[in-house]
Order: sequence, then C-alpha cells, then structure tokens
Amino acid sequence: MSFSIKRGRLLAAAVVSVAVLLAANSAGAWGAAGHRLIGYVAVKTLPDDLPGFVRRAASDVGELAREPDRTKGSGKLHDEYREGNHFVDIDDQGRTGIGTGGPSIDALPPTRQLYDDALRANGATLSKAGWLPYSIADAYADLQTDFGLWRIARVGERKGRTAAHRAWFKHDRERREALILADMGELAHFVGDGSQPLHTSIHYNGWGESFPNPHGYTNEKIHNLFEGVFVYRYIRAEDIIPAMGQYAPCEGDRLACIAAYLKASWSLTERLYQLEQTGAFRGDDPNGKAFVVDRLAAGATQLRNLYVEAWRSSATAEVGWPKVKVSDVEAQGLDVYENLYGKD
Repeated sequence: MSFSIKRGRLLAAAVVSVAVLLAANSAGAWGAAGHRLIGYVAVKTLPDDLPGFVRRAASDVGELAREPDRTKGSGKLHDEYREGNHFVDIDDQGRTGIGTGGPSIDALPPTRQLYDDALRANGATLSKAGWLPYSIADAYADLQTDFGLWRIARVGERKGRTAAHRAWFKHDRERREALILADMGELAHFVGDGSQPLHTSIHYNGWGESFPNPHGYTNEKIHNLFEGVFVYRYIRAEDIIPAMGQYAPCEGDRLACIAAYLKASWSLTERLYQLEQTGAFRGDDPNGKAFVVDRLAAGATQLRNLYVEAWRSSATAEVGWPKVKVSDVEAQGLDVYENLYGKD
C-alpha cells in the first residue's frame, strides 16, 4: 500500500507524553511549542460525538501538527512547492500580494488556480503572495473525506457480504485512522499558522523598510522572539483552554469563513508591533502573554471547530468511486466493497 507524498508522512508510533508537548525547539510559524499546543488543546476540547480514537489522540496530533515544518529543508523543489502553504501576505488595504492590488481577502477566488490568475494579472506571483486560505481548505477537505471513508469501513467490517470483504474493511478502517490523524496534524499546522498575525501580513518579519512607518515599528526580524521563545517559556495548555471560544460552525461558503478567520489575525498585526515596541515579548509581561494566549486560543478554537464540522458533515458526504453516500451506507448497512477497493 502506498500513500501520496502529501499525506503519506505518518508517524506510525507517535505516542507522545504530555511532558514532551512542551519540549524545546522553535522553528517555523509558530515554533514547535506553539504548534503542539494548538493541536493538543483542540483535540482535548472536542465534544463526545467524535470517534474515541480521535479524542484520545491529543498528544499525537500535537506532534503531527509540526510535520509541515519538520519536512522543510528536503530540497529546493520540495520547499518552493510548499512554502506558500504557510502564509498569505495581506497589505494595509486588505488586498493579497505585496503592492499589487491582488484579490481582497474579503473576496477570494473560489480556487487556487483562479487566485493565481488574479495575482498574475496584477503583477504578483503565487509564491510571493502565499496561499494559506487554500491550504487550510484543502486540508479540511482531506479530513472530511477520510472521516467519510472511515464511517463506511466501520460498517463494512461488521456487515460486509463475505469474510474477505469484512477483513478488507477492517484493515481499511485501521489505515484510515492513521490517515485521519495525519490529516488532523496537517490541518492543525496551517490553521495554527493563520492565528499568527505575521503569517497574514506584508509586515511579516519586521515592519519593512519599503513601507511607511510613522510610528517607528521595528524592522528587526521578530518572528522567533514572538512565536518561538516567548511561547516556549511562558505559555501552557492550561492558559489556552479557558480563553477558547464556543463552538460555532461555518455559516455559508467554507473559503469565506477561512478568509474571515485570517482577516481577524491580520487586523492584529499593528497591535503586535505596538506590544513589541514596549518590550512585551522580552519577558513574562502580562500584556504580551495575554496577546499570545489570545492568538493561540483563536487557533485552537478554529481548529476544534473545523474538526467537529469535518466529522459531522462527513455523515452526508459522497466518497469512493463510483461515489456512494455515506448516509446510505450507514442507514442501510450496504457493502460497497467494489466502490472502495476499486473496479479498475
């Protein structure tokens, strides 16, 4: 059995203690501690209707949330192809792409290809502007589909027509569980990136020498100071959970909901620079801590919401080939072995 490059990097034995959750290492957006915390806390706060194997996987998902950063440095082709997954540059007028008048974050094109076309029409490039909204939407779709396939496999291992079918469905369910945790980790990473204002702004690592700067915000590279060192030293899971919001599903277009989440982070960019100017991220400053906890809690809340939505909506999804309705399989106990095993 082989898996795609994107989804095949599984941690087969990722059984990680809570103590390891806060291990030192800070690279990427958030650092290791921040990404672990967002994935861990999101799973810890899931409602009871999600499958048990998911609700027991908080530490695993915390580790898997780091994978898109851990695989960086795998080569020029690999890194250039994936780097734009982690950010979207929004200018001070709410448009994507630095100085290009690209698509507004409020009106993103429905596909990444159309987004790319719109950027190019205004003299920008996809690699420079980033495509974080689309990487979140893509990871969500993977998770929703795998939840749907898991639901069907669970029916098939009990009600398949033959012993061979039941055995295949059992193993497919087990494989699907590993893929679901990998999906959850990937979604955790990109949602976490989106809660960090510097990953949504043209002012992504210092205000920038080419931009008006009447308030004298720093041009130093502040990424690691803010998202890595400070989080590792001062923030714990018990700080984040009480700051999380209530569950609220997306009402309307999925991409628009994701864009609204990213826009909320972007709106806090100047506040981050104001806090940096006062030294709020250079010690256990309560203002700095409150800001970072708020951002991590926003990421964990959004991630938990997406996990819940992906699970609940998978009950009415269509999966396999030819496609079958998950609801029909669950309601009628159908054996759809050929649709999933493949007719070729």
